[in-house]
Amino acid sequence: MAAAALAAGTPGFALAQAKLKVAAVYTVPFEQQWVGRIHKALKAAEARGEIEYKATENVSNADYERVMREYATGGNQLILGEVFGVEAAARKVAKDFPKVAFLMGSSLKPQAPNFSVFDNYIQEPAYLSGMVAGGMTKTNRIGMVGGFPIPEVNRLMNAFMAGAKETNPKVEFSVSFINSWFDPPKAKEAAFAMIDKGADVMYAERFGVSDAAKEKGKLAIGNVIDTQAQYPDTVVASALWNFEPSADRAIKLVKEGKFTAEDYGPYSMMKHKGSELAPLGTFEKKVPADIVAKVKAKQADILAGKVTIKVDDSQPKSTAK
Repeated sequence: MAAAALAAGTPGFALAQAKLKVAAVYTVPFEQQWVGRIHKALKAAEARGEIEYKATENVSNADYERVMREYATGGNQLILGEVFGVEAAARKVAKDFPKVAFLMGSSLKPQAPNFSVFDNYIQEPAYLSGMVAGGMTKTNRIGMVGGFPIPEVNRLMNAFMAGAKETNPKVEFSVSFINSWFDPPKAKEAAFAMIDKGADVMYAERFGVSDAAKEKGKLAIGNVIDTQAQYPDTVVASALWNFEPSADRAIKLVKEGKFTAEDYGPYSMMKHKGSELAPLGTFEKKVPADIVAKVKAKQADILAGKVTIKVDDSQPKSTAK
């Protein structure tokens, strides 16, 4: 009984036994690729019984701070989201609630004591998917449609381009940004324009691009999620982002009372299982055997630490004439 009383009087013990209250604020719908991966990881933790999870989607930048504050005052111990357009407001909320843990998608640095940042550092599988694309193009022209030219997007595009160049030095790229995180019709139109100019492989950084490729009988490379099931004859390969290592780490640290401001970026890398190249699936027999061998060798070198894929956050440029 004495031991039980002692345990009951220890705050950390009580917290460890209770479900952690977790909330998320998203500026786009749950179905959007990037947010969808965060949502999936948190839903998995909820299904395991580790957390109580609430989330709000499609929050405007103007309303973001209010929703964050509501979750913080509502007893949530960990709050997640993406704050690229609302950095100042989000960081102000974190300062006002120093006992709440915040883990936010951000281009900036962590903010002590309680504002951690994360990012999709999936340049490694993006490079591998580029190697596949370089081996699949017949016209030596690849089209690339991105959301905004920010570091999170640029680094994946640049890695993809470098990978394509490794397997096909002749390849040229058409690059455009639609300046939206979720506008499939606009992305589709941008892709159509590139296909009309000769692109036969499309880098689908945004939803809508694979639809254009499918309609025109061209190929696509996926990003962040694997949509091959929806496009079995179109999507060749995809660089997948797994948010589970980041989410699970944050949940564990908050439960232990050890959460601090840090950069979770590295937990998106392949060695932490934070990213991977999706199985080739329906294209397993269609990708040339020599390309598959090169991709497997490069992947092994990455995992062994023999090769480091460069993080290039500069805005990628078109090279196609």
